[in-house]
Amino acid sequence: MPRAARTRRLAPRRVLSGGVEATRDVLPLLRFRAAGLRGGAKRVAALGFLLIGTLTVLAAWLPAYLAGAAGSAGSGVLESTEVMLLLPSAYLGVLVIAVVSSAASGGGRELMTREQGVAFPVSSTTDHLGALLMAPLNIAWLLQSWVVLGATAFVVGPTGLLAAQVPVLLWLFVATALAQVISWAAEWVRRGPRGAWVVRGTVAGLAAAAAVLVATDRLVPLLDEAPTVRVLLAALDGSEGRWLLWLRTVAILAAAGLAAVVLGAVLARAVSRRPARDELRVESSVRPPRAHPASDLVALLRTDRAGIWRSVPLRRGMAVLALLPGLVSLAGALDWQMLTILPGLVASGGALLFGVNSWCLDGRGALWRDSLPVSPLLVFTSRVLVLLEVLLLATAGTLVLASLRAGLPTLPELVAVLCAAVVVTMQAVSGSLRWSVRRPFAVDMRSARATPAPPLVMVGYSARLAFATTFTGMVFIATSRAPDWRWSVLLALPLVLFSAYRLVRVSGEWADPERRSLVIATVAG
Repeated sequence: MPRAARTRRLAPRRVLSGGVEATRDVLPLLRFRAAGLRGGAKRVAALGFLLIGTLTVLAAWLPAYLAGAAGSAGSGVLESTEVMLLLPSAYLGVLVIAVVSSAASGGGRELMTREQGVAFPVSSTTDHLGALLMAPLNIAWLLQSWVVLGATAFVVGPTGLLAAQVPVLLWLFVATALAQVISWAAEWVRRGPRGAWVVRGTVAGLAAAAAVLVATDRLVPLLDEAPTVRVLLAALDGSEGRWLLWLRTVAILAAAGLAAVVLGAVLARAVSRRPARDELRVESSVRPPRAHPASDLVALLRTDRAGIWRSVPLRRGMAVLALLPGLVSLAGALDWQMLTILPGLVASGGALLFGVNSWCLDGRGALWRDSLPVSPLLVFTSRVLVLLEVLLLATAGTLVLASLRAGLPTLPELVAVLCAAVVVTMQAVSGSLRWSVRRPFAVDMRSARATPAPPLVMVGYSARLAFATTFTGMVFIATSRAPDWRWSVLLALPLVLFSAYRLVRVSGEWADPERRSLVIATVAG
């Protein structure tokens, strides 16, 4: 047999064997990451996974027995019908959020960092499969999954609930795999010639198309024709025993999910063959010297700002945070009372980008920075000010976009939104700096896919931030309806002072040489 023909004949076999080997490599890598946990961290991780599993089961089962659910005692047709009409859009929202989350981070979460990959090289397929496994360790993904599982249980009722949830679970798998495919494709384009501008143009075109759909009232009819309607119909088929229709949809979803996994592996391999242009441009750029700063604080502020805005994942993440909530609220035409929720979303999201482990931005440079003849309290103050200005800047962008269709606010509404923005920003900053000092992690934030802490830790951070900021925003909804704007100020003042008090306490911990040395040794390692 000719050599070329023999090579073509063996090619599919090599691809299959390579995929099997890559799949086998995932488990050792997970063990490698788990080996980094010590002492109580292992127990906390086990409890975290147990809690997530328990909440998932409860979300998929308990709503079927609530009052108003289909088939339950005291059920009402109106309640379950209204939820049913919204379910296809909720299913589609899982895909949209998963795409935005993974595309903004350049393909997903890293199973192994770039520096560790030098000593322990893994294939791009293994990297892709690891990103798929770690994608659910995201509070946005978990909350949306719990919502769609609970809403499905509420619609179908207790009869045939297990069969009804199977297509929903498969859709979550398909949406996650498709999100990885789209994010790898976006990263492949971004690493090509003029790739950044191509991606920006595509995003701008999609945003313009969405604006046209909203302006012409075509968005709702389009959502009614979404393919996710078949997922809802399959859930209803399973609950009512129409097994042939149910089995067909389940088979289609399973095949689509597996195909997306394979296509994502192919794209991940293509991405690995292109240089990371954004990261390389930042690391190889030459910048002219600036004038000497007027004070030590100004010099520290310059350094901290550069550490943030020259980081690829932080720039992308802040752009998404500043634009996405505002565009969503613009499409939904939220009123000023509901806008009090948006600052909490932006502040908690911005803190999760880097604030919860803010000293990791220094990396090995933390050793040099700590040797500078400046007060530790001045270094801490600089980090607080920079984090405040970044979060407030992103919040301002979101509120400006959201206000375009909100109409003219009353004075109590305007003051309530502004007070909510200040309060939740202070809450996010004080909480983030406390975690940064007490629980540092060594993270290479030069990678476009880096996160400031391990995924399970990020789930805990995001849940605590989301709960605090969302609850605060809901409280300010009440003050926005008050007849006097002073109620918002009276509520905001003690909350801001309490956050300032927490910052003062954390600054004292940072000033302690032993604590500061531990943080620096960790992030520089």
